[in-house]
Amino acid sequence: MADAVEVGSTNVYADLGYLDPEAFQRKASVAAEIARTIKVRHLTQEAVAKLLGVDPADIARMIRGQFRGTSEATMLEWIAKLGH
Repeated sequence: MADAVEVGSTNVYADLGYLDPEAFQRKASVAAEIARTIKVRHLTQEAVAKLLGVDPADIARMIRGQFRGTSEATMLEWIAKLGH
């Protein structure tokens, strides 16, 4: 017997029932762009943290998708400081 497949929307946060799924999706996009920039520029998390004036653990969490405690405005400031 085949397992049933449920087709989701284009926003996983909406599918999971988050209160503001659009905001979470925007933040996820910014976090992904920050991670790509770090990779392309061959930066360490420590170097990025120093550049942004934050704890390296904050960068590590954000790259892993744990950005709930970081505002969208802060993330946009970070991406600007990284050259975008």
